[in-house]
Amino acid sequence: MSGKRAPASAGRMHLQAEALLFFKLVRVVNLTARPFVETLSRKHHLSLNEWRAMVVLASHPGVAAREIAEHTGLDKMSVSRAIAALFRHDRIRKEADLGDARRTRLWLTDSGIELFEAIGSSASVRGAQLFAGISRGEQQQLGQTIDRLLAALQTSETE
Repeated sequence: MSGKRAPASAGRMHLQAEALLFFKLVRVVNLTARPFVETLSRKHHLSLNEWRAMVVLASHPGVAAREIAEHTGLDKMSVSRAIAALFRHDRIRKEADLGDARRTRLWLTDSGIELFEAIGSSASVRGAQLFAGISRGEQQQLGQTIDRLLAALQTSETE
């Protein structure tokens, strides 16, 4: 033995992060969220996960935390923290589900709706910027592809 060691990367798979589709998807999410975190989050004292929960509550009033987790893909603990913060800041209200005592249903309060509408307009502008160079047909195809990816992930979670 000569005392020389093989480079740490010898025999390991070499990946170009920029070439991985999965990495690209993560990057799109991060770059899309960055302006929210840098401006709106600080201005309104609202985390990205709180905003995600608000989006679900705006489109599905009265759902429980479990449904927020399903719609956002967030884990239960992240949703629980988001709900607690939204409740603390009077952005949501809670009511016991009359049909299931173990379940609490959630709604945006008036101040939560006002905040959602204020931030939602910025989110719409950001979405328009993101898709400006993509045709309507390409957007539909992308939506269908993402739906298939989500279905595959949900199927793999139940197996």
